[in-house]
Formats: sequence, structure tokens, C-alpha cells
Amino acid sequence: MIDTGKNGEFRYEQTTIVDQNEAEFGITPSQTVGPYVHIGLTLEGAEYLVAPDAEGAIKLTVSATDGNGDPIADAMFELWQAGPDGVHNSDLDPSRTEPATVDGFRGLGRAMANANGEATFTTLVPGAFKDEAPHFKIGLFARGILERLYTRAYLPGTHLSSDPVLQAVPAERRDLLVATQTEDGYRFDIAVQSATNETPFFGL
Repeated sequence: MIDTGKNGEFRYEQTTIVDQNEAEFGITPSQTVGPYVHIGLTLEGAEYLVAPDAEGAIKLTVSATDGNGDPIADAMFELWQAGPDGVHNSDLDPSRTEPATVDGFRGLGRAMANANGEATFTTLVPGAFKDEAPHFKIGLFARGILERLYTRAYLPGTHLSSDPVLQAVPAERRDLLVATQTEDGYRFDIAVQSATNETPFFGL
């Protein structure tokens, strides 16, 4: 499990070696340090892809839990998405007719989880991008994770049966990639390490 809120003894034996020259040669266990995701990456207001009073603004709440079902309280989430017109705020999107801009809808956000493993973005409802159903792209960083995890949160009630990425996921697990509609937007719960309902992640 991810040691959020560390207490008690460490899981593995601690070495008494203080000089690397005293260590024996051989294979060493995988290690992580940190988490350092908060250093240099925390930017005030990065959870706002649009201003809260912008026309059509909604809330997207994302959560993350570990294999015990405990919240990953030091997680960092990144969000990428198309605007309501299905166009990304990036010059790499061939559908874009004007240069990308930092004004208005940014299309990219970052937020740190609270003690409950949750973070909330203020954004717009994404439109369909090419042949893909409307969705949010989400990246997850946390201690114990060597590389960020990539997943998607699709909007309920959209053309999910024709989305080529979703169709690559086993049919019985596709519902795990559909967000829940709330009064002011959507909610998406990410489960890491779960034996029964782990969120599907994608290799990029």
C-alpha cells in the first residue's frame, strides 16, 4: 500500500550502513524518494481551467485511493481536455485555427489532493475530439508511483460505444472510466492497486 500518513514501524528492515563503500555488491530493491511532486509543481490557481464565474463553468472532483481503500492524501492530479468545441488549447491540435492562448479556457490544470485524497477542478464540459467521446484526461502522481499513471474520465450518457480508446478496455471494466454526474459537475474516483475495481490505466 502507499504509506500515506506514515505511523508505526517501517515495512522493510533498515540498514546500519552509512558509507556506500561498506555495502556489498548485488541487486538492490526498487526505491522511491519523496514525494517531491509538491516542490516546484504547486502553482496557485492551477486547478482553475476557467474562472469560477465563467459561462458554463463546472466542477470536476477527482479522488484517489490505494489498495486498502485509504485516501492517497499527497497525490497530485493533472487534467487535460478539449474545450466544448472539441478543440484543445494547444498548437499541436490540427483542428485549432488560432494560436493557443493563456487567456480564457486553458485546457490544462493541476491540483493537489486534500486529506481525503480529493481535489476539485473548475473547468468546462469537454466536447468530442475527432472520433472520441467527450472525456477528461487525468494524470496521477503520488509516492510509491515511479511514473505517472494515465487514465480517462468519460462523461455519462455520451457516445461511449464508438470511442476507440474505450473499446480497447475489456467490456466489464469500461464503467470504471465513466464519471458520475453531480449537482455542479462530475466526480471521478480513481482506485490504485485494487484487486476488484482498479481504475484502468493507459501506457503512453
